[in-house]
Amino acid sequence: MLKRRYPAFALALMLAASSAWAQAPRVTRIVVAFPPGGPVDLVARALAEPLGRELGHQVIVENKPGANGAIAAQGVARAAPDGSTLWITSVGAVAINPALYEKLPYDPVKDFAPVSLVVNNVELLVVNPANTADSAAAFVAASRQRKEPTTMASSGIGSMPHLAIEQLAEASQANLMHVPYKGAAPAITDVMGGQVEGFFGDIPGLIGHVKAGKLKALGLASSKRHPALPAVRTLAEQGIAGVDTNNWYALFAPAATPAGVIDTLNQAVHRALTSPALRERLLASGADPAPSSPRELATLLAQDSAKWARLIRDKKIKAE
Repeated sequence: MLKRRYPAFALALMLAASSAWAQAPRVTRIVVAFPPGGPVDLVARALAEPLGRELGHQVIVENKPGANGAIAAQGVARAAPDGSTLWITSVGAVAINPALYEKLPYDPVKDFAPVSLVVNNVELLVVNPANTADSAAAFVAASRQRKEPTTMASSGIGSMPHLAIEQLAEASQANLMHVPYKGAAPAITDVMGGQVEGFFGDIPGLIGHVKAGKLKALGLASSKRHPALPAVRTLAEQGIAGVDTNNWYALFAPAATPAGVIDTLNQAVHRALTSPALRERLLASGADPAPSSPRELATLLAQDSAKWARLIRDKKIKAE
């Protein structure tokens, strides 16, 4: 029988890697940088139970809102790198904030290890049902013919809805006025009430209003149609190219988390998100399940960071 010999240090490394996950605490926390009830929180809570089944131990959701996501980010970055603490975040805190703020108390690349993309949340252009436009192209054309700019709400300066407005104006030469709100809820309320004319938002926050007839969907800021709203055309299909806004949600771990632990987490997330029950639940809410490899998430983060940094720089957008 042939016996393979390893140097002592190599054997020690192998044993440490193989046992890293086994030694991890038996509870995993998914930290959310927003209060309970928001879209990121709802996705985290939908994922927690099936992910726990895949990992073989309890997964709980912990809300740590405040400081534009910095409190949650710092807490996860300083946590033990053993798979017991994960951060679920939307694209803003990791790909937009670094360009929007001069100083951040965390570094999205150096302080975290990508685990997996969770869902895609493309932006949907909606208007009041009384608006005569029946498409994004018609909405843009009408704005060009008016002397006064068409008002468009956002959930705040530098938010994904704001950046979608900037992309639309740049791509179509639409005559738009940005009206920032403190959050998506009051912005949506004012679109439904007729105080402001249009809004870009994540589908999960809008799909109920669209299906109830309280908002009219004009187009998707995406490269493809959404399975929850198959009849709604993309802006590109309507002749408006270059408006591609995906407010994706993803899981990150502390930077020093061993590769073996990351791989175990990634495989568990993939199995959970591809299970029919969770997939159907997320799609019904408007979120599009999209598990990825850690490397794919790192590439997406780099691409989006560069894209949004250019737009923020060119439009001279400053956080308030």
